[in-house]
Amino acid sequence: MNYRNLGRTGVKVSQLCLGTMMFGRSTNEADSLPMVHRALDEGINFIDTADVYGFGESERIVGKALAGARQRVILATKACIPMDPADPNMGGLSRRYLVSACEASLRRLGTDWIDLYFLHRSLPDVPIDESLRALDDLIRHGKIRYIGCSMFPAWKMVDSLWVARELGLNRFVCDQSAYNLLDRAAEREAIPAARNHGLAFLPWGPLCGGLLSGKYRRGDTGAEGRWQGGRDNLNRPATDAAFDAISVVIELARDAGCTPSQFCLAWVAAQPGVTAPIIGPRTMGQLVDNIGAAEVELSAEHLERVDAAVPAMTSAMRYYDQAIRFDRAPNVYR
Repeated sequence: MNYRNLGRTGVKVSQLCLGTMMFGRSTNEADSLPMVHRALDEGINFIDTADVYGFGESERIVGKALAGARQRVILATKACIPMDPADPNMGGLSRRYLVSACEASLRRLGTDWIDLYFLHRSLPDVPIDESLRALDDLIRHGKIRYIGCSMFPAWKMVDSLWVARELGLNRFVCDQSAYNLLDRAAEREAIPAARNHGLAFLPWGPLCGGLLSGKYRRGDTGAEGRWQGGRDNLNRPATDAAFDAISVVIELARDAGCTPSQFCLAWVAAQPGVTAPIIGPRTMGQLVDNIGAAEVELSAEHLERVDAAVPAMTSAMRYYDQAIRFDRAPNVYR
């Protein structure tokens, strides 16, 4: 496992980040705990969760798994998406909510500090200076070490950096956005903005919700997973162009001597500006397969053939744009 700097900071993170969105949802505690331990044994020192994952269950499980190993791990979590949709103040980016959400995450995680605290989405109804002031106070009080943004449009990412500089506040050190071989929209603005301003770029959905695993076939609805009837659990449709690209991936993975998932993770990790793809395994088998991507080396020919199948800055299907819709519709969270 290789390690890279987290943006401009001196913190070293593993080239793969363990995402835990499945914990407490599709993966129960008994199965989740050994997955965390296996990831640590394999050299992963970077774990990502969020308060809304399993409505607190993921954080609780991660905290339990890290008992006795907390110092070894760079731990990230997030806040914004409502924990109680019936309460208008139990979500969002207000000072009131961010401070209380951070305190609640600390309790569930069983830790005194969070290494990396994300704004899970940007919202148009809260001025960014209010959110940044709250985060700055949390840093000064020792509750969190660094801050980041997730799925911020590039202009808002840069705007937040300007506001932080203008007000003398701690600034974002990384951006977490959707990015994979089927949807390279982040290459248009998000990744260049992050690179230009020294932010680490952490792609989530590097396997497009499992679509790039190769287990799904055009017109086949029998495979287990979130893609059923050509759509995922958020109703995003898989396109013919996506399945055309997947056919190329399967062929290239065979040539590279790895699985399609490993090929796609290695491809994401090799892209300029990428710090650590966030894997989101549901099972131990998926975790072991994903970790194997750290040993995959892609040739120039492999990269060229991917570019031919899905050219830079284009998309074979809309994944990033569908996720970023939160900024345009403040009351839509799923």
